[in-house]
Amino acid sequence: MKTTNKILYTVMIASVSLGAVSCKSSNAVKGGAIGGAAGGVLGGVIAGKDNTATGVLIGSAIGGTAGAIIGNQMDKAAEELQRDLEGATVERVGEGIKITFDSGLMFAVDKSDLNANSRENLTELSETLKKYEDTNILAEGHTDATGSDDYNLNLSRERAYSVEDYLTAMGIDRSRLETAAYGESQPIATNENEAGRQQNRRVEVAIYANKKMKRMAERGELGQ
Repeated sequence: MKTTNKILYTVMIASVSLGAVSCKSSNAVKGGAIGGAAGGVLGGVIAGKDNTATGVLIGSAIGGTAGAIIGNQMDKAAEELQRDLEGATVERVGEGIKITFDSGLMFAVDKSDLNANSRENLTELSETLKKYEDTNILAEGHTDATGSDDYNLNLSRERAYSVEDYLTAMGIDRSRLETAAYGESQPIATNENEAGRQQNRRVEVAIYANKKMKRMAERGELGQ
């Protein structure tokens, strides 16, 4: 069998494994299943093509029992965030959490200064992050396709920096934080109408286990 066919076959098997997880299963169980299949093969494929929040979360999964334990911790954190964050979408992805903030609710047009609403949301986020200190955080900036590539890339970078700086000011260790800027290169909707452009103007935050949390989960030392 050619290498390409082998990869496609493996991805198909991984997809079947993921599909077998019941919709009624807890996210902790899903985290273990996704880590087992996606973290090893499918996660590597996705992460190789997509280094945005979703790709990072799937690619960082370790799977198995340890992955399920981490997933259980992330279930608890996600519940808190869903309760506390207004105007943000909180999703459990693999063994981590993805939060999507509408840039239009966080920043004025063409600005990177956080408004009062976004500062309140990020304050709430920081309180949860302090409870789960063995996690890493990735903040990403995205824009729509209005304006030049260079302008959009710089704007998305400055917005990601603003999120990083604010979380640091709220007491989050900077060593836990990373930023990424994609400008208009990673749309999630069409740029042909305003509704789509609004979806593309966003800040995504990925929360995932650091090496210490993974080691503790593997040794069964992480509280559930």
